[in-house]
Amino acid sequence: MSMVGPRPELPFIVKNYETWQHKRFAVPPGITGWWQISGRSDKPMHLHTEDDLYYISHYSPLLDLQILIKTIGVVIRGKGAY
Repeated sequence: MSMVGPRPELPFIVKNYETWQHKRFAVPPGITGWWQISGRSDKPMHLHTEDDLYYISHYSPLLDLQILIKTIGVVIRGKGAY
């Protein structure tokens, strides 16, 4: 697991993934990620995979830094928390 990466997923959910959804495993899962700063639980769960694929296709160290910084604000504000 890394600091930034796709959302970790439960094995029973992964076994029902379609082929395109497995692309999210191209990088290690992260403690935070694009999904965390772009909606969290405010968005339907199936859109989390799309967020993960966006992160993978736009990966850069600068993007990771931006995600880490924005995560602090999201957590403090409780945005998207259950």
